[in-house]
Amino acid sequence: MRLGSKSTSHSCAAGKRCVMVLAASKYHMCWEEPADDVKSEQSDGEPTAKKSKKVASDKTHKKKKKPVKECILKKPKEKVEETITTTKTRKRKKKTITDVLATSVPKPGTPEDLQNLLMQHYSKTRSVIELEELKLPDNSFVKANDLSHTLSSYLKEMCPKWSKLSKNHKEKKSALILVVCSSAHRTLELIKLINAFKGDTKVMKLFAKHIKIKDQMQLLEKNIIHLGIGTPGRMKALLEQEGLTLQSLKYIVLDWNWRDQKLRRMVDIPEVKKEMVELLESGVIAAGRAGSVKIALF
Repeated sequence: MRLGSKSTSHSCAAGKRCVMVLAASKYHMCWEEPADDVKSEQSDGEPTAKKSKKVASDKTHKKKKKPVKECILKKPKEKVEETITTTKTRKRKKKTITDVLATSVPKPGTPEDLQNLLMQHYSKTRSVIELEELKLPDNSFVKANDLSHTLSSYLKEMCPKWSKLSKNHKEKKSALILVVCSSAHRTLELIKLINAFKGDTKVMKLFAKHIKIKDQMQLLEKNIIHLGIGTPGRMKALLEQEGLTLQSLKYIVLDWNWRDQKLRRMVDIPEVKKEMVELLESGVIAAGRAGSVKIALF
């Protein structure tokens, strides 16, 4: 600056200080770079110390990190290995009658088998005296089938005087021979198997399938029947309703040894076994004890 001149200064928007020099009625303007200490001042006039403190506090504030929440995962409990190895026990299926009979050799039925069946069936419901009345003497049985006979050959051996016996039969509502089997289907099979034995005699099927009991009662009342083949349930119902009597009965044949597709005998089917025992008790056992009726196991 020249001597004798005046100068003024002010800050511009760019942060530079403008210096105006007044000399000899002429203005001379020049620009000066602000010093380092001036640059530190803010445009609002705050002191440098305050600004530095604020900047420092901002930096420290920025440096502070938010605390991270720790996510603690619980370790799964380790399964303690058992020293004793436990083997899973599988449920064993109950053996059916078919499974048992498939591995067993078929044996022909005997009179003792029938006696044991009667005792087991009534052992819990009958007294000792009543059980004694159910026992059949040996002479009430004919020789059982040894699995070598057909039905016709067995009936011929059982009743060699069949032709004479059938000619003298004049009683209605009663048959000379009753053949007891497990089902209607088996009844139809047995009717075909006795063609060589029956001759000119009349055979009647006695089962409930598709045949009303009233129709059977009317047929028995009007016609003379020599052979009756059917199920124990229907025969028992006919006896109870007096559509069938045991007056002329000479033989009752139980289809004991035959097995169905599931290898079940007649006595292996609970319902049929129950009906058969009840049929025997409804007069057949008493007639057998008296000697008027013979029981055969085919």
